[in-house]
Amino acid sequence: MTTAETPETQYAERGNIHIAYQVIGHGPPDLVLVWNWFSHLEGRWEIPSYAHLLRRFAGFRRVISFDKYGIGLSDPVPSTQLPPLEEWMDDVRAVMDAAGSERATLVGQSDGGLMAAMFAASHPDRVEALILIDTLASNVWAPDIAAATGWSREQYDALAELMMTKWGRPGFLAAFDPASGHDSEEQGRWDRYFRLAASPATAAAMGRMLLELDLRDVLPSVRVPTLVLRTRSPYSTPETGRQLAGLISGAQFVDLPAAQSLVVGGADLIVDEVERFLSGRRASEPDRSRFLSTVLLTDIVGSTERAAQLGDQRWSQLLDSHDEFARRQVSRFSGTGLKSTGDGLLAIFDGPARAISCAVALRSGVRSLGLEIRTGIHTGEIERRGDDVGGIGVHIAARVEAAAQPGEVLVSRTVKDLVVGSGFSFVSRGVHALRGVPEEWELFSVAE
Repeated sequence: MTTAETPETQYAERGNIHIAYQVIGHGPPDLVLVWNWFSHLEGRWEIPSYAHLLRRFAGFRRVISFDKYGIGLSDPVPSTQLPPLEEWMDDVRAVMDAAGSERATLVGQSDGGLMAAMFAASHPDRVEALILIDTLASNVWAPDIAAATGWSREQYDALAELMMTKWGRPGFLAAFDPASGHDSEEQGRWDRYFRLAASPATAAAMGRMLLELDLRDVLPSVRVPTLVLRTRSPYSTPETGRQLAGLISGAQFVDLPAAQSLVVGGADLIVDEVERFLSGRRASEPDRSRFLSTVLLTDIVGSTERAAQLGDQRWSQLLDSHDEFARRQVSRFSGTGLKSTGDGLLAIFDGPARAISCAVALRSGVRSLGLEIRTGIHTGEIERRGDDVGGIGVHIAARVEAAAQPGEVLVSRTVKDLVVGSGFSFVSRGVHALRGVPEEWELFSVAE
């Protein structure tokens, strides 16, 4: 594609952040490409195999694609601290809104598949279907993951080192994906693309963050039609594809061993399979009552004793001050305050990092009122019931809150795993049996 044919790069505004996006083809229906973390909207058109993939998708859907916050043509992150996964989910919503897409099929590739899956679980009303290509349920090295990938700990560490030290240099692509061959011209295009997408420092930070992502606990909350595809990529195997599909109810798994990775020409087989999956599929009405969310619950420590000490009128005034401050903080961190529990509150958030930030602000602020709170946070599936919510996610959050000490923000391991790279520090509080909840749960305290 020549420069003249390159689609216009536009910008979606997310607060004061600008997310670069492009639209090609005609629709609706729409496809939103949530590609692996490194991207450059304009640089990809210089790579014939990548341009061919985009044209093929645009042959049967309107295609919306974007550079994530901090990557490519989108605004840079103004620090060495990368945004948490939930902010990149906001990028999906921002570009869909800017492009006028009410509902779309998300196509996630590699680590972008984890981001797409979390968006589909959190916002099922915006997602028609989900396609996951060469995505692992967890990027964390562990014996069970190693059994599926066939990678030793030494190979895993070598991959991390490669990403952090050889980014965009000659030979990087061949080392990362040996199937790419030795076409020096093609290698040079990809090397330039990597350099356009991110600096070596950003690549190193991303490498560390991505290798800590684990979504196994939240994937069962994906309830949209899902296709899992596996190509002959260097890091996915038939076992990782089956493992991922097995965590999503009703997901179809298709192994494409004849397809080389997208980097080196697997586009046609992949697009054919995506089109086959989507063709003839009637748009189903999503179940808006059930979705993935982060639940925050607080409780005022010693409320009964304080009420008796202060008397009804003064205690009521103090509670009013507490509730008003809590409402402001929930709004500040883009949460939804659902109700006061009498001596605490219940709120939900799109992402766990915002919930933790809100909890830390609440803990500090109520101390100025002479109060101490305990807080529990969990990310899980909840069910909307009128103006209230229920379900196992709320139940677990309540049990986590009950296990917290005065002044403590206590979170489940699911929350901890989802906020990698966000700058929070945690201290393990050991494994707990939560009343009425199956299995044992490891809980973590947010460091003050």
